[in-house]
Amino acid sequence: MATKQRGRPRSFDREDALRKATLTFWERGYEATSIADLTRVMGIAAPSLYAAFGDKRTLFGEVLDTYATLFGGFGDRALAEEPTARRGFARMLREAAAEYTADGRPHGCMVLSAAENCSSHEVVAVLRGHRLRNVTDFQRRIQADIDAGVLPAHADAAALARYTAAVIQGMSQQARDGASRAELEVLAEVALRAWPEESPGG
Repeated sequence: MATKQRGRPRSFDREDALRKATLTFWERGYEATSIADLTRVMGIAAPSLYAAFGDKRTLFGEVLDTYATLFGGFGDRALAEEPTARRGFARMLREAAAEYTADGRPHGCMVLSAAENCSSHEVVAVLRGHRLRNVTDFQRRIQADIDAGVLPAHADAAALARYTAAVIQGMSQQARDGASRAELEVLAEVALRAWPEESPGG
């Protein structure tokens, strides 16, 4: 009689599993997403999840990277590819309207929505850190254009950075509340009116 061999652990696509975990955290938020939710959507057992990704908090760190790579990088690309800050932020806001309302995935921004009702001080701090770094990066980009004479010397880089971050955060929440892409595009155009015009040749 043949000896029954112990079954080997089922292999899985790590990137696909991370993408599914990202969508789940995005939809439900960090606090409301359980290990049972994650094992179900990722298609792996709890021991495999812990072996491959560590605990829920550690997995969420990888999820943030996955989100930035697959969904959240449009803002960085806009600022990197456009020749001026004003044009970069104009593109960022317009693309946010599209990204935050795209079909087939949760609406809004995961970095903003995942912190809702979260009791983990560590997770809240990580997400706050992401948002504050964005504001710092915005301010640096705006100040560079002020220093170069592209934006007027009286422009307030810090205020413009916080204002733009607040608009993006508001667009995310409105998208989760059901605002359409067209409605958010109008909001983006209104928000840009608060920006000073570029100097000629900017």
